[in-house]
Amino acid sequence: MRILHTSDWHIGRQFHNVSLLDDQRVVLEQIIDIIQSREVDVLLIAGDIYDRSVPPASAVALLDDVLHRICHELSVSVIMIAGNHDSAGRLSFGSRQLTGAGLHIVGPLTTSWNPVVLSDQWGEVAFYGIPYVDPVIVNGVYGARCGSHDDAIAYLTESIREDDAGRRDGAGRTVVLSHCFIDGGDECDSERPLSMGGADKVSSKHFEAFSYTALGHLHGRQFKGKPYIRYSGSPMQYSFSEERHKKVVTLVELSEDGSVEIDDIALDSPHRMRTIEGELEVLIKQAESDEHSDDYLLVRLTDTRAILDPMGKLRKVYPNVLHLERPALAASGRQYGVDRELLKTSVGGQRRGALSMFEDFYQQVSDGTLTDKQRAVIEEMLDECVNGEES
Repeated sequence: MRILHTSDWHIGRQFHNVSLLDDQRVVLEQIIDIIQSREVDVLLIAGDIYDRSVPPASAVALLDDVLHRICHELSVSVIMIAGNHDSAGRLSFGSRQLTGAGLHIVGPLTTSWNPVVLSDQWGEVAFYGIPYVDPVIVNGVYGARCGSHDDAIAYLTESIREDDAGRRDGAGRTVVLSHCFIDGGDECDSERPLSMGGADKVSSKHFEAFSYTALGHLHGRQFKGKPYIRYSGSPMQYSFSEERHKKVVTLVELSEDGSVEIDDIALDSPHRMRTIEGELEVLIKQAESDEHSDDYLLVRLTDTRAILDPMGKLRKVYPNVLHLERPALAASGRQYGVDRELLKTSVGGQRRGALSMFEDFYQQVSDGTLTDKQRAVIEEMLDECVNGEES
């Protein structure tokens, strides 16, 4: 059986007030092409289908079109679970009716497991979905006493093993979908924390008994514990912390004995997340030969001088500059914040002269001293200020 593992689509996401919906449409089109060309039997989406619990209508329309093409036109089954960004109740609307069309949605956690059972030439494969849950939800549904996310997943995976053994009277091929944070996983800035204080970390050992575990939540592709306990990662870069991520979908070949062969298939987004750094004039010059000047950019300017409208100048050559940083000025500001009391008093507690105060200030923010010419200009300006006040 050929299984395509994806997760964290985050349809409808905005980044620095820029909609990523058109880019998402292009990437999802690539996933549809992979499903068709690689003869995939079932598509898994391991949570965070939408970027927020009440998605915009345009995001819903895009998902509706993608699922129609996969389930109806390609006759490929889809299994999806709710993530922490989704509203489990809203996502599962119509799920009982949609099952007949090959779309299987696992929304809120329930007291009974209803695995999706698909068949290949070697028999049945049971798919169990664990939507995003915290200990409070598990305790409320099952009457358990879980004190952490790890306890909650341990409880649920044990329940799945018991249910699976009871249904099939022995061991079989079992695939689990789960939206959680495996302990030791590499995280990035675009993932919403599941809890505070580290109580969200889950041991990978809970999933070792299954043929394959399709994980969601972490945006970087990786496996934890065993190669078959795996995050496919998000299909697109969703923060500048992901700029080094290679975005993929994971093709899983499930054999008769439950072993798997895994192949990551690369995806190509229209715009990458990228950070560039340097002086303004140098960056503008570099843009002439930059083949990817329309990428989504974080720009770090190293200039220490004042610049009029740097964002406007950059966007003439880099149209998708989303964020601008001035680290040199920020560092000067921190230094000034530490030593600002030096500007107020001198030996004996007397008020210092305005010129002396300005010299201290200039030294702190520029790490240099005034030239004779600069000092003369400042003295003239201060004289004008004083004379103006006296008159």
